[in-house]
Amino acid sequence: MSLTDSIPNNVDLGSDRKLLRALEKWQPKFIEWWLEMGPDGFQADDIYLRTAIDVDPKGWATYDYVKMPDYRWGIFLTPRNEDQFVNFGDNAGQKAWDEVPGELRGILRRIIVTQADTEPASVEQQRQLGKTAPSLYDLRSLFQVNVEEGRHLWAMVHLLHQYFGRDGREEAESLLERRSGDVDKPRILQTFNETTDEWLSFFCFTMFTDRDGKYQLAALSESGFDPLARATQFMLTEESFHLFTGETGIERIVQRAAELSLQDPNNDARAQGGVDLPTIQKWINFWFSSAVELFGGEISSNAADYFATGLKGRYREKAKYEDHSALRDIYEMNVLRDGKLSQEEVPLRNALNEVLRDEYVADCARAVRKWNHTIKKTGFEFELALPSRRFNRSMGMYAGASFDPQGNPITPEQFEANRSKWLPTAEDRAYVKSLMVPVTEPGKIANWIAPPKKGVNGQPFEFEYVRFNRN
Repeated sequence: MSLTDSIPNNVDLGSDRKLLRALEKWQPKFIEWWLEMGPDGFQADDIYLRTAIDVDPKGWATYDYVKMPDYRWGIFLTPRNEDQFVNFGDNAGQKAWDEVPGELRGILRRIIVTQADTEPASVEQQRQLGKTAPSLYDLRSLFQVNVEEGRHLWAMVHLLHQYFGRDGREEAESLLERRSGDVDKPRILQTFNETTDEWLSFFCFTMFTDRDGKYQLAALSESGFDPLARATQFMLTEESFHLFTGETGIERIVQRAAELSLQDPNNDARAQGGVDLPTIQKWINFWFSSAVELFGGEISSNAADYFATGLKGRYREKAKYEDHSALRDIYEMNVLRDGKLSQEEVPLRNALNEVLRDEYVADCARAVRKWNHTIKKTGFEFELALPSRRFNRSMGMYAGASFDPQGNPITPEQFEANRSKWLPTAEDRAYVKSLMVPVTEPGKIANWIAPPKKGVNGQPFEFEYVRFNRN
């Protein structure tokens, strides 16, 4: 592990002078992008951040105060296994590839670029959030997520530079040129162009959108292209904190919503300066329905090709499944025909997006059960629910059709009549934004969210997680 090079890495960059020079040329452009599109107004402050120093789980990170532009972004891959094989698809049993097979060059580049594009996009979406953080603990969590998304971008850019020549270098440049929500140069996936300008959306984003990332990265960590598998395996180590931030963030808002409801004679959390539970449900409906689209169409020849070639497996492919060919099995799914749902059998390979989505939905449902348990413990009666994966879809087989949150087919007129009950309205968004008043004193927290159960790295909640350096 080299931590003294201009680019910290464990891939022996120093032995490949051409690659090192290319990445050193890209590095100042990355910093320029970070200063332009990263957290606004906090670049000179000292943030209590964890920084990767190893890939060994027992000691992979160190915690210290760091100015974000000085963060040690780098390239870390899990150790290479000399006996690594392709674990699934038509190439199962072959030696894993250290170089890109020529016939897979285009498809693999597309996979890497799409994954890479999500990393800077989320930083751009969250650029202004620091100005309204509910506590120093949460401010520090936001910045930890941001710098690690930056490092995940580095992981993908390294692959583009090392394995895709001029095409890869051009793609790496484009990653710094697109902008979330930009009319002319938007990010590739629509979820990463959505507005994230208040903290309820931030926690929903890290809960639902980053959780999609967990399953996509896990599927890529099984890849027969060994450098991609090793890069994404380490990315998952850092990604777990992003999911924790979202899941516990929503839980803390839910807890406070229930507490404030009980304090009000009309059970109205808004009257007590909080986010009411029906509003939280609307945010869940919106962000979950946006995130499920990131898995792609329910029936997909691309998913079948990714699996057949050994590039992208199922979640925990090697550990969970015995048959790694997926040739003989079928998958039963609800298919919309003439406005009606019917169960149909689909060849499993063509339904692999839906197989991965099943894992994701089950994980999200677990979190919702946890939030409902939190509500119940306060003594307040209310239940949150995960909407159907058919609800509010703009792509896939359910696009163009209307469903209620339970997944029942309805008319477009019925959907529009209930839109304000199911999804955030302009008034809802304005109210939530009105609560976003910064709290920057150590140990203090905004009224609309409960404090965390514990601090970071053994530190108390009252710890000074951010030291401001203001003139």
